[in-house]
Amino acid sequence: MTTPRVRRAPDEARRLILDAAEGLLAEGGVAAVQVRAIAARVGMTDAGVHHHFGTRDRLLDALLRHGGRKIRAGMEEALASWLDRGADLGELVESLASFYRRGYGELAVALHAAGWRDDGSGMLDPVVHALHGLRTDGAGIEDTRLAVAALHQALATEPLYGPAFRRSAGLAASDDPSPQLQWWTGQLARTLGLR
Repeated sequence: MTTPRVRRAPDEARRLILDAAEGLLAEGGVAAVQVRAIAARVGMTDAGVHHHFGTRDRLLDALLRHGGRKIRAGMEEALASWLDRGADLGELVESLASFYRRGYGELAVALHAAGWRDDGSGMLDPVVHALHGLRTDGAGIEDTRLAVAALHQALATEPLYGPAFRRSAGLAASDDPSPQLQWWTGQLARTLGLR
């Protein structure tokens, strides 16, 4: 799907490029995020995309940060309504899993494998603080951070490795992550002293 080329403000062009890259990521994984495909989607040349991001690696880095901002905003919004409704941990776990299924898990793994390192943005700090506020067992916040980090790691790698890892453990319905998401929800509840 090619759109006609038009001149845009730099911020608008960057947003359109990242939105197109996000669409390609969701459709075909990291390999589908190609400068030429992005340029065609937003109606600019390859050089135009490079003008705004430099290299494909820098574009992928920006895409991961773009996704991080989206998940943080989405999580903050979800947390507010989630806490108002009685804090169903399953909804929270499914929200995080859904984000990674849209290609962001694969992108994070690919960038880390290529040498990219997160600067410790604390993307999930709102989740940590919300969950820690529910604790009644007196454990320190570091324990809550460890629980959220373990969940985050499992959910980020699920789209890439989940079915194979479940098969290696002898689970018959290996392509369905639902039982494992339920397990993680239960583990999180136990760790937080909510069960």
